[in-house]
Amino acid sequence: MTDWTEKYRPTTLSAVRGNDKARDQLREWAQTWDDHRKAAIVHGSPGVGKTSAAHALANDLGWPVMELNASDHRGAEVIERVAGEASKSGTLTGGSGGRRLVILDEADNFHGNADYGGSREVTRVVKSANQPIVLVANEFYDMSQSLRNACETIEFRDVSARSIVPVLRDICRKEGVEFEDDALAAIADATSGDLRSAVNDLQAIAEDAETLTTDDVVTGERDRTEGIFDFLDALIKEKDAEGALKASYDVDETPDDLINWIEDNVPKDYRGRELADAYGYLSNADRWLGRVRATQNYSYWRYATDNMTAGVAASRREDKGGWTRYGPPSYWSKLGRSRSTRDTRDAIAERIAEREGVSVATARRDLLPYLSAMTHHCRNRELTVRMTAAYELDEAEVSFVTGSGKDTNKVQNIVADAGERREARVVEHGGDAFLDASRTRDPSDGRDDDASGDDADDGSQHTLDASVAGSADDEPSGTNEGESDETAPGDGRAGGSTEDPGSGDEAAETDDDSSPDTAEQAAEDEDQSGLEDFF
Repeated sequence: MTDWTEKYRPTTLSAVRGNDKARDQLREWAQTWDDHRKAAIVHGSPGVGKTSAAHALANDLGWPVMELNASDHRGAEVIERVAGEASKSGTLTGGSGGRRLVILDEADNFHGNADYGGSREVTRVVKSANQPIVLVANEFYDMSQSLRNACETIEFRDVSARSIVPVLRDICRKEGVEFEDDALAAIADATSGDLRSAVNDLQAIAEDAETLTTDDVVTGERDRTEGIFDFLDALIKEKDAEGALKASYDVDETPDDLINWIEDNVPKDYRGRELADAYGYLSNADRWLGRVRATQNYSYWRYATDNMTAGVAASRREDKGGWTRYGPPSYWSKLGRSRSTRDTRDAIAERIAEREGVSVATARRDLLPYLSAMTHHCRNRELTVRMTAAYELDEAEVSFVTGSGKDTNKVQNIVADAGERREARVVEHGGDAFLDASRTRDPSDGRDDDASGDDADDGSQHTLDASVAGSADDEPSGTNEGESDETAPGDGRAGGSTEDPGSGDEAAETDDDSSPDTAEQAAEDEDQSGLEDFF
């Protein structure tokens, strides 16, 4: 049997029921797209006609449709396809006005996915699109703030029961189903504003009944999660303590998140003493949440929920009316704004921890503050260069530690000097690989290699002779004359002279040359230790 939700899906915007204002906003967005060239986020509860409205819009304007579902593909694949379709020029589409509509359904499912490059990439694609894009979402605030700000926002509200009943009546007439008006009203009431579910229920009941009566409507109220904004409205304005507590059971939020929603929105309606009492209960709730974190005993959540819901509702001293614009917790937006700073801090701490052999927490808590104090505004330039080289910091990271601007010449020169030091250190500690390679015997000319070998042997002999001479010089002056006059077997030279003529000068020259090298090498080795000598 054909699915009635697909069979009777509206084909024009005028046939979309229950959201006249949103429908008009969507039409205006499409007709003026060439002026603003922004994507649209169509959001609302499931089953209220969001995707159907987008298809109906395309049908009205004669635009071909490219629909993608974020839940059916990996995030990276969806973004690539959206980017490909949205970048096509009008001459390739064949639609009216050279336009085509890209519909991305369940776009809120991108939030938290790590395999597509982040919401920044989604925002970039949306901003640079050459074709209109409609992003369909159930949860508006599950999308990143940057993406929300880059798009037009159109909200589809729950469809009222009086708007659902005419739709059900039309379907019954077209399908030849006898019905009672009260039966249709019962179906509409039971679906809580979900038009799609109402049509599905109607089809399920009509299959087994010749005439649709109230007795046939046995569908109970759906297990439907209450929206956070509806809950806040009920908590702050309508429900008593018991009702507020029961309403919280239908909210898909943990107590840790729920308390942030409540504490940010209560001041919009409460004043004076009732606000003070409400914050007193929220304070108690926060204490219980602290015990949960400390003990991992989640049974304490019940006490936190009692205080933040029943307590806040009991604090109300007068009726609250009218409409209030509630919003997400400001704490979340602060976390979002500081995200890049925290990421930079953690990246630096990880490198310090790896090099110094401490935990990341210790590096972040104990070492970073010292580094920041000692290199404040790069006043100790040598130390700042050494720190930058040791931990391979870039301009942004040096700026984070020192407090100097990353675009200043001072920071850029420090990073450049640190890079040169790292390169020199790599070459220095590369050993004699290049020299050894140059000394490899060439099969085509053995003579030169032999000569080079002889030279190398001579150099080795000179060094050895110098060492022997140095050892002889270091011997005590009171050496036995008999021992000094002895001649080594097979040696034609006297025992008192163990070096060739002129070798003493070469030994002295070798000693003079080696001293600066040794000191310089010691300084270089000391420089390898990072910043341990400063702690």
